[in-house]
Order: sequence, then structure tokens, then C-alpha cells
Amino acid sequence: MNILLLGASPSRTSSSRALLADVGERLAGLGHHLSWLEVCDLPSQALLHADFHDADIVAALAQVEEAEAVVIATPVYQASYTGILKVFLDILPQDGLKNKLVLPLAVGGSQSHMLAIDYALRPVLQALSAELVLPGIYATSAQLKGAGGQAYAVEAALATRLEQGITRLHAESRRYHVDNGEFLHRTPSVAKELALR
Repeated sequence: MNILLLGASPSRTSSSRALLADVGERLAGLGHHLSWLEVCDLPSQALLHADFHDADIVAALAQVEEAEAVVIATPVYQASYTGILKVFLDILPQDGLKNKLVLPLAVGGSQSHMLAIDYALRPVLQALSAELVLPGIYATSAQLKGAGGQAYAVEAALATRLEQGITRLHAESRRYHVDNGEFLHRTPSVAKELALR
């Protein structure tokens, strides 16, 4: 399956980007084909003004269109996802996530913002016609630090939730096969015969 890793942090060194890279590595290990899109790399003026003539914007929209699944990672600011993610989602077509599986990831400073995925991000993803928005995975920055904060590592409880989310995405990719841009539901016996893209 072709999976787009969509980074929504204003910074390339954020905890959410590290989490996205970790999930991407695990998905690659399962045989999925990955592509990266960092919203912060898009030209800000073209993004803010929805300039559909800008080559970078056109290429970014094509990446979303070509993906069969999207893993979105965002920091949580003021109990919601980032402004640059909002601007990017705003330029997608109304059915921009049609026929796509979506796994949302979010990283916040404390557990008090853990509902940001369900209350802020999930409704938008569903409004964009996502085929299935998987249960989101929320992490605190502290859960992503190694001993003394010196290296990237994942706390045991978070590691379990990540494994469950990745396993679910992988399983759903086997249950559905994309054919001519439309999801066709397959029986379990037929799904076993389908090779992962």
C-alpha cells in the first residue's frame, strides 16, 4: 500500500516528526511504500493564498491524491492541531481523503490534551471523506524521550499503543484493495490473496 507520512509540525526537529519517522520505519518494515510530505516545507505564501498554480502546492496535492493511506502527525497547540495543518487541509478538495485510510498521531505537553485528536482533528478528516479514520494515538513529549532526553525512545505504554495502531492500519490495508481509485471490500479469503502494494 502507498502510505503518505504527513508532518504538520512547524519544526523539522519536533517530537511529532520523530514519532512519524518511527511509525514510518515500522510500516516500511511491513512492506508498505512510503512518501513524505512536510507541510512546513511548502511555500508559505502559496499555501496561505491557496495558489493552485504553485508547483510545490500542486505536487503536495498530488501526493495526497496518490496515497492510499495517510499517517498525519501534529503537535498539539492550544488543545488543537497546528495552524499549518489547518491551512493545508483547507486547500484539499472536499473529498480529498476519499478512499483513504487515515491514522492520526499527536504529541502534546501533557495528558490534558489527549482528546485533541477526537474533538479537533477527527471531524475534519471525516469531513474530507476519509474511508476510515483509525483510532488516534496521542503521546506526551516525555513519553518520547530516552534516558536523560539524550536519544529518541518510546515509553512502554506508548509503544504498545503504537504497535496496535500500526497493526490495525496494516490489517485494514489487507481488507481493502484500491482499484481504479475506489475501495472494493473483499472477503477475508480474497484479501489474503492480495499482495500489499
